[in-house]
Amino acid sequence: MTEIVITAPARLHLGMLDPAGIGARRYGGFGVGVESPRVVVGVRRRGDEDVVASGAQCDRAAGFAQRARSAFGLEAGVEVTVYEAIAPHVGLGSGTKLGLAVARGVAALAGISAGPEQLADASGRGARSSVGAWTFAAPGLVVEAGVAARGSISPLLTRYPMPQRWRCVLAVPGGGEGLSGDAEERFFGQMRESRAAEPRVARLLLTALLPGLVTGDIEEFGAALTEIQREVGSMFAAQQGGVFHPRAAALVDALLELGVVAVGQSSWGPSVYGIVDGADRAADVAARLRASAGAGAEVSALDFDRRGAWLARGGSEQAAA
Repeated sequence: MTEIVITAPARLHLGMLDPAGIGARRYGGFGVGVESPRVVVGVRRRGDEDVVASGAQCDRAAGFAQRARSAFGLEAGVEVTVYEAIAPHVGLGSGTKLGLAVARGVAALAGISAGPEQLADASGRGARSSVGAWTFAAPGLVVEAGVAARGSISPLLTRYPMPQRWRCVLAVPGGGEGLSGDAEERFFGQMRESRAAEPRVARLLLTALLPGLVTGDIEEFGAALTEIQREVGSMFAAQQGGVFHPRAAALVDALLELGVVAVGQSSWGPSVYGIVDGADRAADVAARLRASAGAGAEVSALDFDRRGAWLARGGSEQAAA
């Protein structure tokens, strides 16, 4: 039986627009995909009605497959192999990318061409952030409006390609995880009840970050992004132990000291990124950061995702094509 292989890039979550839910739509935000790490899953039809999974995060993958099988009305069983996975709870969208990749494979087995809304619904993702779903669908920096009280994932407002020269330095410290699950749910519930002040993120996004992106001015883009990160981080400080995750703060400072103007923490962290102009600049910053980051930290110089998730038929070797 032919295997369907889906490859999906990790995402950086760059900021939320309304985490306290002051407006009609809550959360909202913006982010971008990076070429690595990534999810690679293979999906095959089985002759029975069982759903089985193997490889990294296989239990989670099996749960996504079972849910998607029901959503897409597939009567046959499903076999999932997770060839590559994104580390969970480090701020890179591991659950959403795995869930959507599995759902897309199951949809293909059922002969259904499913968009990001259907895939998110079939995998149970997108309750708060839809950045993962929209960066799964296509490349570029995406801005999503936020979720209403009822309905599908947050609508996509705009998508802009990242400048071809820009690169990302990604640092993932060892020994730390960001907030997730029930603890995250409780925190956002308390935030809404407290009626926290609305951050200035929307203004910074529209009047500085996006103009800097469109014109290729990394100084303008970076100044806005770094300010947004501190603005949002201050709202989360009581929960995560500071404006940045305790394992991320030193890496943020180190990138700033290296002259990187666009710096932040992805989602709840502890993953940290710096955005720079040029591959050589990225390699130099990564080498210097690696030397000072300490044991256990993984530091990489990466391009941004330029294609979104993609599907191949015929075996896992197609994933790298």
